[in-house]
Amino acid sequence: MATGRTHRPATRSRGIPEATVARLPLYLRALTALSERSVPTVSSEELAAAAGVNSAKLRKDFSYLGSYGTRGVGYDVEYLVYQISRELGLTQDWPVVIVGIGNLGAALANYGGFASRGFRVAALIDADPAMAGKPVAGIGVQHTDELEHIIESNGVSIGVIATPAGAAQQVCDRLVAAGVTSILNFAPTVLTVPDGVDVRKVDLSIELQILAFHEQRKAGEEAGPDGSAAATAARAAAVAGDRKGPDGDMPAVMPA
Repeated sequence: MATGRTHRPATRSRGIPEATVARLPLYLRALTALSERSVPTVSSEELAAAAGVNSAKLRKDFSYLGSYGTRGVGYDVEYLVYQISRELGLTQDWPVVIVGIGNLGAALANYGGFASRGFRVAALIDADPAMAGKPVAGIGVQHTDELEHIIESNGVSIGVIATPAGAAQQVCDRLVAAGVTSILNFAPTVLTVPDGVDVRKVDLSIELQILAFHEQRKAGEEAGPDGSAAATAARAAAVAGDRKGPDGDMPAVMPA
């Protein structure tokens, strides 16, 4: 099996739109579930419903992969699993380092879905000397002093940052300088990276705020046109104004 540094996914060179790339994991998850049930074929309508998209968008997305299905039969499930896995780069081994082994970092280390999807946790790294050598998910935690050596010796190109916000940029800079070109950021801050480095941000508080917005809208619609919806919005705004994060005011919008 190839290692992460040997090949890069071909999606960009083949001109697949980023929006399509973002939906490919959804299709793969639905297809994997079908495969586990030994379902041989699936129609575009069935697969689209399982993935939460419309069938026309699905067919357009698959056309970028050169997969058009068979009229009256649908798509071959196993072939699509292979095709999407290959396009996403999941048919090779991707060594990953996780930096910041607090509660979140430890939970990520214990997540069993990495290995089954082509990702191998090569190292767990933390700045606390007291953590050095402690096993988490069967892997001994290593100190950040060893970060560059770990990346080089394991051929790591993907890093996961689960540190506090104040340490995230410095960790990011060291990862990039050591050769990491893709970063998954769980720290509640926006990272600055050079061209050629991809960052995906996961911020649970932002997602909850978006859900709160929709809940507020639904509450306002249920309240009716008697003015109570405006009062609901005002109360929500007051609560949001009083809420502070660990680093000060929470921004209303945090770009990915």
